[in-house]
Amino acid sequence: MESSRQVIEGVCDVELVRGAAAAKDAPAGALLEVAHGATSAADFDELARVLRGPFPPLLREFFFVNTDVGAPELASAVARAIVRARPECVLAVVRCRVPRTFLDCNRRISRDTLARASTAEEMTPGLQPWVQDERDRALLLERYFAYRETVSRTFEGVRARGGATLFVHSYAPRSIDVAIDEHIAQSLRAAYAPERIGRWPLRPEIDLITADPEGVELALPELAARAEREFTAEGFEVSRNSAYPLHPVTLAHEFAAQRPASALCLEVRRDLLVREFVPFVELATDAERVSRAAAPLARALAPFVATQR
Repeated sequence: MESSRQVIEGVCDVELVRGAAAAKDAPAGALLEVAHGATSAADFDELARVLRGPFPPLLREFFFVNTDVGAPELASAVARAIVRARPECVLAVVRCRVPRTFLDCNRRISRDTLARASTAEEMTPGLQPWVQDERDRALLLERYFAYRETVSRTFEGVRARGGATLFVHSYAPRSIDVAIDEHIAQSLRAAYAPERIGRWPLRPEIDLITADPEGVELALPELAARAEREFTAEGFEVSRNSAYPLHPVTLAHEFAAQRPASALCLEVRRDLLVREFVPFVELATDAERVSRAAAPLARALAPFVATQR
C-alpha cells in the first residue's frame, strides 16, 4: 500500500491511497469527500489569524461542536481497508481544511454570495453571518472556489471511470436546533446545560442520506443497501434520512444529481468515533472505534471502486 498527499494550503488535502497491485499511474476509482474536514484547533486558529473580523465571542467553542470530528480519520481508514482487501484499487480522499465556522464548503455558493444568519429550522448558511469584512469575504470565497474546483475535478474523474463517491460526515449525538447568529455560542451553551441536554433527540448511530426533500432518491441504491446491511450486521443502529435530506443547497446534492445512483452521503454519530464526546473542546478520535465503523463501510464500498483495465 502507498499513500501520497497533495496539500493545497488552507484549502484541502488530497490523499491517494494506492493498493500494492495497482498500476503506478492508475487514477482513483472511488472518492471519499470530507467537506467538513477542518476538525482541529489548528485549522480554526490558522484561519482566524488571517481574518480581520470582528467575530462573536466564544466562536472557537462553536467550531468544536459544529465540525465533523472523526470523519477524516474514518474516510482514510475506509480507503486503507479497501486497498488491503483489493490491492488493485486506488482511492482518493479529499479533506477540506476550511472551517465551516466561517464558510461551509458543502454549500452551493456563488461569487456574489453574502453572509447571512439562519433560523433553527433552516439549513445553515454557506457564508456565516459574522463574516462582514469584505476582505475576509474575498479570502474565504477564494478558498471555497479552490476547494470546489479540486473536488469537482476528482469527482468527475471518478465518475467517468464508473466509480462511486462517498460523502463522509459525522454529527453530534443529539439534534440541537438553534439559530446561527451572533449569539450562537451562548445559545449552544444553554442547550448543552446538564438540565437541558437530555431533552434534545438522540440521533441514530448511522444515518444514510439518500433522498432529496421531495423524496427523490439520488444515492447509488446497491451501495446504500450494502452499507445498511453491513452496518446492521456489526450491531450499528442504521436509519435513512433521519437527520436531514440531501438538500439542493448542498454541494453533495449537486454532485449526486449530476449522475444519480453514483454516490452515497452518510452521517456517523460522533461519540462512536472519539474517546469521549465532550462539547466545546477539541476532541481526539479513538483508533479502535474508527476501525469498527470503517470495516463495514469498506466492505460496502469495495465493490464500487473502479479499476484500470
